[in-house]
Amino acid sequence: MRFQSYSAFIIFDCVARHLNMTLAAKELNRSKGAISYQIAKLETELGFQLFIRDHSRLELTEAGRSLWPISQTALGLIDREIFDLREAPDSTVTIGTLTYFASRWLSPRLNQFVETNPSIKVRVEPISSAKMLKLTKVDFAILWSTDGLHEQRSEPLLSSRVAPTANVKIATYVKQIGLEEAVRTIPLLGDGSGDKGWRAWHTAAGLAYNPTRSSLIIPDSNNRVQAIIDGQGLALWDNLIDHEISAGTLVRLSDIWIEKSIYSMVFPHETLTPSTNIFIEWLRKEKCI
Repeated sequence: MRFQSYSAFIIFDCVARHLNMTLAAKELNRSKGAISYQIAKLETELGFQLFIRDHSRLELTEAGRSLWPISQTALGLIDREIFDLREAPDSTVTIGTLTYFASRWLSPRLNQFVETNPSIKVRVEPISSAKMLKLTKVDFAILWSTDGLHEQRSEPLLSSRVAPTANVKIATYVKQIGLEEAVRTIPLLGDGSGDKGWRAWHTAAGLAYNPTRSSLIIPDSNNRVQAIIDGQGLALWDNLIDHEISAGTLVRLSDIWIEKSIYSMVFPHETLTPSTNIFIEWLRKEKCI
């Protein structure tokens, strides 16, 4: 039977981002009860559970974590297609990238590009992994990896060495039990690639990868920053969180870094539009690798 409740995925996406029914209800201007009902109805229609409910806390199930990025991509495709129908496609550059990178590195620089290239419109689409390129409609992407994206046509953009990070409360606890015990017993937050980054860090640190707590996979990078601030576990972060480090909101737990991690430009198409080439040349001048 053809699936019916496509609009429910907008609610699913909002709840997955916040992991909180009240915040999702506020964003969507609906009651908490209506949001809860729509999620329950969606789960019934899907035939599997999307969230684990623990009193007021929510956590995505494994099925929910798998479906969420696909849902985000599908909703983004609809928005993109509407946008393209309204705008001249050759004058628009669509970039797929991590929300974290977009807000902390790319966005502060975009005004400079727009001022010098007023005829080119820039659209940024959230994307969390290279495999999502097959599901998205972007001109190119900027993605993070621990050792380059050799299976993709790509070009290095920014060096991005990362180290374990936590909030102040957890950092104090880590000092008491030691980092080796901490990465074994405290939840490790992964990205769109799962635990690949954490495995690479354990190798750099000379430690066996043997966590006893289930890892939390949070594909959206900005949500993962907030999860660390909220004390949900440990995560690997680069220098783009220096503001939180300086403010004392977050603490680096180790001077052992994954030195080879990097942001790369990834090109899913053989040819690029003239506007895309102009934007990429601008990025090359901005990069600091």
